[in-house]
Amino acid sequence: MELHEEKSAKETLRKETLKDEESRSLAREQVRKKDYLAKEQEIEKDQNAQTDRRREERTKEDIKELAKEKARKEAYLTREKKIASDQEARKLKNKPNGSE
Repeated sequence: MELHEEKSAKETLRKETLKDEESRSLAREQVRKKDYLAKEQEIEKDQNAQTDRRREERTKEDIKELAKEKARKEAYLTREKKIASDQEARKLKNKPNGSE
């Protein structure tokens, strides 16, 4: 009977030790998961910040390009008006006067 009680006590101790180790292992796993999620959130936050910066830079570049395009169009229209005006002036200059 004593042998059976000794085996039972050892088995109980083994089960308690295993239970304690499982608890510690679970706690370590939870800490690892928490750390992993925190790192993932930090990475995502950094990526979002980079995306926002790139978007802002693209917007600034787009605004600059639109301004350049507008200036080019205005310069083109000014040149065309000047050419048309010069042509009209030459036409009037070369037109024979009916009074002479």
